[in-house]
This record gives sequence, C-alpha cells and structure tokens, in this order.
Amino acid sequence: MDGKAIRTISTRTLIRNNIRNYSMFIMLALIMLVFGVLCGIKDSQNFWINFTPRNFTNIVFQYSYVLILAVGMVQCIIILGIDLSVGSVCAFIGIISATIYNTNIGMPMTLLISIVMGLGIGAFQGLWIAYAKLPAFIVTLAGMLLFRGLTYLVSGVTPVSLKDTGYSLLATGTVDEMLGVGKIWNMYPVAIIAAIVLLLVFYAAEIAGRQAKIANDFEVSPRVLFAGKLIFISLLVLALAERFARYRGLPVVVVVLGTTVFIFHFILNNTVLGRFIYAVGGNSRSAKLSGINSEFITFIVFCIMGILAGLASVISTGYMNSALPSAGNLFEMDAIAACYIGGVSAAGGIGTVIGVIVGGLVMSAINNGMLLMSLGQDWQYIVKAAILLLAVFYDVYTRRKAGLG
Repeated sequence: MDGKAIRTISTRTLIRNNIRNYSMFIMLALIMLVFGVLCGIKDSQNFWINFTPRNFTNIVFQYSYVLILAVGMVQCIIILGIDLSVGSVCAFIGIISATIYNTNIGMPMTLLISIVMGLGIGAFQGLWIAYAKLPAFIVTLAGMLLFRGLTYLVSGVTPVSLKDTGYSLLATGTVDEMLGVGKIWNMYPVAIIAAIVLLLVFYAAEIAGRQAKIANDFEVSPRVLFAGKLIFISLLVLALAERFARYRGLPVVVVVLGTTVFIFHFILNNTVLGRFIYAVGGNSRSAKLSGINSEFITFIVFCIMGILAGLASVISTGYMNSALPSAGNLFEMDAIAACYIGGVSAAGGIGTVIGVIVGGLVMSAINNGMLLMSLGQDWQYIVKAAILLLAVFYDVYTRRKAGLG
C-alpha cells in the first residue's frame, strides 16, 4: 500500500475483544466430547455416536427452526424487547399452512402464505409495542395466549396430517436427493462443492475487507492471526460438509438457514437499518434525539420476527410431518436461551447473528446429548435452566467488571 505501515491490533487486545465469540466454539466442541464420553461410559460402542454423520444431520433437522427463530429473537432483544409468542405463532401458522397445502396449492405458495401470515402477526404486535407503547413482554404474552387459543379453535384440537411428503422436503430433504445426485467416492458431493464455493466467497470478502481497512488507516489483525482465522473457519466448514456428505448429502434446511443467517448478518453489520437497530437498543432516547425513528425501527424488528416465525413454522411442521395443535411448546424459551448463550446482552444494544447461531448449536448439542443418554425431560429442563442462568450471570458480571452497568 505505497509503503505505508500497516497498523495492527495487539494479540492481547484481539483475544480480549473476541474471547466470548471463540469460547462458544470451544464450548460446543467440549460439550459434544463430554457427551461422547458419557455415552461411552454407558455403552463403549457409543463413544463416537455424537460425531457420526447421521447425528450431525439429525441435529440440523431437529433444531433448525429454533435457530431461525433465534435470528429474529436476537434483534428483538438488542432493542430491549422480547417475543414470547413465537411458539404459539408457529403452531397457528403450521395448522393453517398444512390445511392450505392439502388443497393442492403447492409448496412454494404455501411457504409464501405462511411468511405473509407471519409478517401480518409481527406487524400486529409491532403496532401495539412501537406505537401504543405497551411493553413487548405484555403484548407478546397476550399473543402467546391468543394464538394458542386460535390454534385450538381452528384445528378443533385435532392434528392436520399432510397429504404427501412434499411439504417435508424443506425440513428433512437434502439437495443431493432432490437433484438425484449419487455418491462419488462414498460421499454425496453437493455439500463439499457448496463448502468450497462458500469458502472462496468468504476469503474474497475477508481479504477485501482487510485491504479496505488498511487503505483507510484502520487497525487490522496481524497476518498470522488473520491466516489462522481463515484456516480455523475453513476446517470447521469442511468438517461439517464432510459429515453431511457421508450421510444423505446437504440438507435443504441448511441452505435455508444459511441464507437467513447471511441476510440478517449483513443487515445488522452493513446497513443503515442495522446501525439503527443497535442505536435504539443502546440508548433509545439518544437515538430519538439523533433523528432515528425508534418507533418505526421497533415495528420493523417485530415484523422481521413475524416473518421468521412463519418460516420456522413451515420447517417445524415439515419435520414432524403433521401440524399439531400442541406444536411450538417452549420454542420461544429455546430461542431466548440461544440468544443469551450466544453473547446477547440483557442490557440491550449488543448481540450478533453468528454468536446466536453458535449459542443455539450449544443448546442443540446439549439437548441431543441428553437424548442420546436417554435422560428424561425433567433433567433437560434443569440443565437448560442452569445454562441460561450462567449465561446471563456471565453477561452481567463482565459488564460490571468493564464498568458498563
């Protein structure tokens, strides 16, 4: 860069600024290892069960809709809101969408109608929260009761069975199966190809971003650490792709989840709307004085939450292969837990989509491990409660230590 010295961030500062993000990956690996050991103690043949291709794919199938909900929930919590209604909304939209699908309307139209219904519900609740100035907790608690009641009313407390497996392809199908691609060298190739393409795009974006920072005299990480980051992420992506490729190929829901994560990660980090969301969450009064329409931003966030609830309802219904009136139970709790474990601050204004996804995967790994050990629902609730308390305690403790609250 014309001989200009590159300003680099010290290793200590870099570690301090990113310790929580990378500690989540370490925690995820440790959790899977611990449950592998525990399963191995119970049955020596089961030590590697946590790491089998089938188990990795099943985790994605089982918890993808919670991760999608968490992407919306993180934005609600950033602006100091919350949405307790998403589980009931998923059940309500699931019943309607299954009924619509059974009329031979087709899956694309069913998905579109479900998302539009979610948008409408999000807008309805957003109006009360943003413009009527009612607390989000109260509005969405009322929504939780309202849409659960409507679900029972519409369904007659009777499950709606799907007429064929077309609905479930989004939730449990794979791209390889849909394209009719067979195995090559004992692996389904689409996952590997997608991983390589994704990594090439990622490298280009990271290198371009680093060069832009250098050109504008911003501090950047040392080259060794920058290269280490690229290698670390590459190994994670390729390892996950290899697990998918060994079983049934690239799950369709991974494409849906990946697209959702990319869109909202980009919005929060690279758009005016994203900056406004963080500003409203950091200090809504200051944001208002700065000319930001905080009511409209709040309204938009709850509309986004509704859209993602509509998408999650289709995926959860497809996974169960029927629409159950009791579906969606505690979805909101799992999404909220994923947010706090993933680094979202209880004080608002802090949180990332990537962090929340890793937090959701931590919860998924814990749930999956307990299922593999045949632990009852009682122990699952106890463990989730303990983890949520520890995550919030860690957030409050680190903020106090930093003098932020």
